[in-house]
Amino acid sequence: MAEASKQGELFDAGAAGATTTTTISVNARCVLRTEHGCRVVFVAGLPMAHFAVGDRMASAYAMVTIVEHGWADQNEVARAFECSARTVRRTQRRFEKGGLAALGRGAGYPKGRARLRGARSRRVHDLKAQGQSNRAIAARLGVTEKAVRKLLRRLGWKPPEPEQRELPLGPAGRMGADPNLSASATTPSPISTQEPEKTTAAPVAVAPSRPETPSAGADPNLAASVTDVPASTDAIEEPLPITFDTDPADRHQDRLYAHLGLLADAMPMFREGSRIPRAGVLLAMPALLDTGVLDCARDIYGSIGPAFYGLRTSIVAMLVMALLRIKRPEALKEQSPAELGRLLGLDRAPEVKTLRRKLTRLSVVGRATDFGRALATRRVAARGQALGFLYVDGHVRVYHGKRTLPKAHVAQRHLPMPATTDYWINDAGGDPLFVVTAEANAGLVKMLPPVLDEMRKLVGKRRITIVFDRGGWSPRLFQKIVASGFDVLTYRKGRFRRVARARFHLRRATFDGRKVSYVLADQRVRLLKGRFELRQVTRLTDDGHQTPIITSRVDLRDVEVAFRMFERWRQENFFKYLSEEYALDALVDYRVEPDDPAREVPNPRWNALDAELRRAREIVRHVFALYGVDAAANRESVRRTMRGFKIANASGHRAILQALKHYTKIEAKRAAVPKRVPVQNVVEGTVIKLAAERKHLTSLIKMVAYQAESDLVRAITPHYKRADDEARTLIQTALASPADIAVVDNELRVTLAPLSSAHRTSAVAVLCNEINRRAARFPGTALRLRFAVATPTDPWP
Repeated sequence: MAEASKQGELFDAGAAGATTTTTISVNARCVLRTEHGCRVVFVAGLPMAHFAVGDRMASAYAMVTIVEHGWADQNEVARAFECSARTVRRTQRRFEKGGLAALGRGAGYPKGRARLRGARSRRVHDLKAQGQSNRAIAARLGVTEKAVRKLLRRLGWKPPEPEQRELPLGPAGRMGADPNLSASATTPSPISTQEPEKTTAAPVAVAPSRPETPSAGADPNLAASVTDVPASTDAIEEPLPITFDTDPADRHQDRLYAHLGLLADAMPMFREGSRIPRAGVLLAMPALLDTGVLDCARDIYGSIGPAFYGLRTSIVAMLVMALLRIKRPEALKEQSPAELGRLLGLDRAPEVKTLRRKLTRLSVVGRATDFGRALATRRVAARGQALGFLYVDGHVRVYHGKRTLPKAHVAQRHLPMPATTDYWINDAGGDPLFVVTAEANAGLVKMLPPVLDEMRKLVGKRRITIVFDRGGWSPRLFQKIVASGFDVLTYRKGRFRRVARARFHLRRATFDGRKVSYVLADQRVRLLKGRFELRQVTRLTDDGHQTPIITSRVDLRDVEVAFRMFERWRQENFFKYLSEEYALDALVDYRVEPDDPAREVPNPRWNALDAELRRAREIVRHVFALYGVDAAANRESVRRTMRGFKIANASGHRAILQALKHYTKIEAKRAAVPKRVPVQNVVEGTVIKLAAERKHLTSLIKMVAYQAESDLVRAITPHYKRADDEARTLIQTALASPADIAVVDNELRVTLAPLSSAHRTSAVAVLCNEINRRAARFPGTALRLRFAVATPTDPWP
């Protein structure tokens, strides 16, 4: 019985002393009281039934009596006696048929009723696996259908997952004469591949094919099979889906076939229209395809089963949401499903529950790490020139819920808070490469080795320079990193010997089109007691502050060492941008999973004693300071000897002895307490952590969306003078702008609205021309994407 359905107790059982008394209110006039192993039913203050706690017959008779006399209804009695309403009804029927004797049935299997032997149980399972119905099995074995159903439930039998069945198509793309399909399923036919008429909601030929002469008996409206691939030099790797709908605004037949398990994903069908809100987001589709996200998802996850919103549609929908700043599935409540669906080639976009179910289906597989690795491999192949320097840093996601989670230091608030730490690896351009979630907020020193192992799998034998901040400072770790074939570049942590002013020199250079100048000093330093030598480049600022940089790269100019180190702020800007624009810190999963109970954490008792020891140390310093002041103020003419001074200041001497005694006592207590203990000794209840799979998956989707946005920014930079300040804002504006959509000659033509100024419009127009040269297709279709921007002189309604 669920806790929420139990009737609450009126009085605290522990308040009555040694006697255990429980009083449960059935309703306003009926009360069930338990005391001394007996139960009494009171109605309007009068006892109406009395029985022992373990007497099942009397308890059942009391339930029947209460209901039959109208003192309470079945639901109220069920809550009070901690059973279901169905049990109360069954007890009433048994009493009506057999009286009290029927209520006194003993525990265990009813006498006289035949049991199914083990061989028969196996036979039932085998017959069910052959596809026979419960009724047919019951008739064959001579038992009731209910007995078969219960036996299958006890055996744990589950129906096999429905497989995607190939739809029977005739030579002209029509439904074939498959006897397994009912007459209702053979009625619809795939959409036509002919040019649609000029209507407001014209069906779009999404899977065109080579013109053929229809065979005899074929539908004259069908020119060819929708499964044929267009005669083009560009092969389509993913097989094109099919559709049985003719109206892009009404996809009920495809939804029916998906419900029947005959459709793995919906084919996009675009309606022509003008000024479709936010249709400019289609401008990012070629860049998204270049990331390989759909290919990687198909290789890793395969399919999520028969569905209208299949794997491809779900991934594309989440990417479009990220680019449109729909930051979490719950935000879909504020969006129009029909308007958002037009951007996906559907009648309606997936809504909140649907998208959350798709995320759950993907997270159950537990392959988000493999998905991220596949995406990183594609990124390395595409942007290998930007991987000479890789930036590693942790991003803390603060948790504000009620669960007890490990704490991490939050730099923005300068205090530890419950949080989860993700370690991101970005390339030299500031774009993310992959992300790793740390176990129990492990520090950078602990996380660098597994991160470097992952990097080695991605980059092969190339020598990469790892750039990180002071959180990863560990000379012993540096020695291992250099020995493993990596180079390090980081800030020096702790005290260091200041460099003489005469050793600094002004250095100037240009990197990535940017002119930089630093005042630098270059020298060699030895760590680990002289056993490990590294290079130190120190920067001098105008106010005299010195910033030492440690690296193992001796082949670089000192100015480049400083430039690459200070470029680490690109990663900080990336965290800030994704947190504000993509809601990187949003909690997408409320589930928890068990954590390692033996994991060691700081001992709260040791921390408390350490704080007390610091206070005792301050007291010792204070009393010693007062004693010193008295000694300095001592007049030798009054007290010429130390003995006289001690006698005169006996109270101060006693205070010193008491403070030292207290300090020694606290120090001994702290020494007897371990500094770290298993987390199960600190946390009450089960040791848990937030489920990371779904959050990891959504972070990867947002990472891919940011990569596509960055690719568009790089493409538009040469054509926009203010690209350093406004290129990303310009891309955001273009993606959120309205656009006209038309399907002409197997092309999906998207004409964006003019932007706020002529030079911005011209820059986006040049970007459209560059994208058009790649002749990318919209995923799931054979339609080539073609973009343009309407000039202010063009008619734009």
